[in-house]
Parts: sequence; structure tokens; C-alpha cells
Amino acid sequence: VQLQASGGGLVQAGGSLRLSCSASGGTFSTYAMGWFRQAPERERESVAAISKFGGTTVYEDSVRGRFTISRDNAKSTVYLQMNSLKPEDTAVYYCAADRGPIFRGIDRNAYDYWGQGTLVTVSS
Repeated sequence: VQLQASGGGLVQAGGSLRLSCSASGGTFSTYAMGWFRQAPERERESVAAISKFGGTTVYEDSVRGRFTISRDNAKSTVYLQMNSLKPEDTAVYYCAADRGPIFRGIDRNAYDYWGQGTLVTVSS
């Protein structure tokens, strides 16, 4: 499956952005989906994940209550709504797909396919 993330940009602290990740080349509903991010000189970290049909979502503590992950299987797209953004949310955001039979949440080692990333910059 190929993943294409979009929606990044520059936003002021307190603002909102919605990221999208479109999938092609596979049956979207057979993949759990996740969002991850990597800030300069830092390791890639987990953000959020959603099960194959959206029944279960998981969030990293730092974004819980501010970010919402959702998916539309008919459009083969997963979203990340980001509200109350903070400068520390600045990073390249990646979407990823997990083809495994069991939902493993935000364990980045579980993910098999990765998109190219979209840059989110939050100014103070």
C-alpha cells in the first residue's frame, strides 16, 4: 500500500490543522493506521492510532484531548485533527499502516508501510 500525507503547514500556537493520509494499492480496511512524528534531532515518536474499522483509538499522552484520529474507509483516508497546537508539536508527521491481524496501537514497530511525511510548524 502507498500512503500520501498532506495538510501540514505553519500555524500559530493555539491554532488547528487537519492532516490527511490517502492510501492506494491495498484494501484500506485491512490496515490499522497510525500517525507518528519526528522533530529535528529527535527520535520518531507515536502520536495516535486507529483500528481497522475505527472502533478503537489510542493516543500518546502529550496529545490526548487535543488531537483526534479518524478514518473513512470508503475514501481510503485517515485523518488527524490537531487542536490547541503548541510549539512542541512542531515536527514532520508521518502516517503508517499496520497489516497485522491484531491492533497494536501506537507501537511504531508494528507498522509495515509509511508515508513520506508532512511538516507541521507551530509558531509561538
